[in-house]
Amino acid sequence: MTDKKKALLNKTRYDFYDLCDVMEILRAPGGCPWDMEQTHESIRQNFIDETYEVVEGIDLGSKELLCEELGDVMMQVVFHAQIDKEEGGFDIDDVTDGVVKKLIYRHPHVFADTVADTSDEVLVNWEKLKAKEKHRDTVTSTLESVPKPLPALMRAEKVGKKAAKVGFDFETAEDAAKKITEETQEFLTADDAHREEELGDLLFAVVNTARKYGISAELALTKATNKFISRFSKVEKGVIADGKSMEELSLSELDEYWDKAKTEEK
Repeated sequence: MTDKKKALLNKTRYDFYDLCDVMEILRAPGGCPWDMEQTHESIRQNFIDETYEVVEGIDLGSKELLCEELGDVMMQVVFHAQIDKEEGGFDIDDVTDGVVKKLIYRHPHVFADTVADTSDEVLVNWEKLKAKEKHRDTVTSTLESVPKPLPALMRAEKVGKKAAKVGFDFETAEDAAKKITEETQEFLTADDAHREEELGDLLFAVVNTARKYGISAELALTKATNKFISRFSKVEKGVIADGKSMEELSLSELDEYWDKAKTEEK
C-alpha cells in the first residue's frame, strides 16, 4: 500500500485535495477498473444527473441531502479535471484559477472602482463583461451562446429573455397569449411533414407567454406533472378500493375517478 493511501486511511476528516488524491488513485494503475475506463463523454450524463439531485435537495429543503449531492457534483468536477490532466490538458488548479479570475473580473464593483449599488446594476454589468469576455458582438451570437443541451423549456425562456433585452418581444403578456391560439390552430391543421415543427412553435409560444407573466415554464410543467402523478395515485387507489383494476375499466370510467380526485382537491 502506498504512503498516500495509508495517509488517507488514517484521516478522520477530508478536505478538497484529499478528494483529488482519491480520484488520482482510482484512475491510476491498480485502481478501480470502472473509473479507469471513463472519459468526458462516458460520464457526461452522470454530471447532469448529479446536478438535478442537488436541485432536488434544494427543493426538499434537506440540508443533509444538499450537502451530500453537492459532494457528488464536486466529485464530477474533480473526475473531469483528472481525466484531462492525464491527457496532458488542464488540471483542477487550472479550473480553480479560471473561475477565480472570472469572479474577480466580473465583480469590478467589489474588486475595482465600478459602481453597482443594486442587484439589477450588478446583472447589467455582469452581462456586459460576459459579452466582452466571450467576444459576443451581435445579439445573434448572444442567443447562440445559450447552451443547446439545456432542457428545451429553459433554453427557450433564456433565448426569449435575451431577445427581449433589445426590444424584440411582445408588448404585453396578453399579446403573447394570443400567439398560443394562433400556433394551436396551425398545429391542428398541419400535415404530417410539418406537425412536429408546428408543435415546437406552439411550445415556444407557451414559454414566451409564461415569461411575460413572470412564470417559469419549466417549474410550471414540473408542478403540473407532480399534480398529475398525485391525482393518478388517487385514481388508482380508488379503483383498487372498489375491487377493480385500471386495465379493465374504460376511459370514461377512469375519467369518473379522475373527476372525483380532482373535486377532492378543492
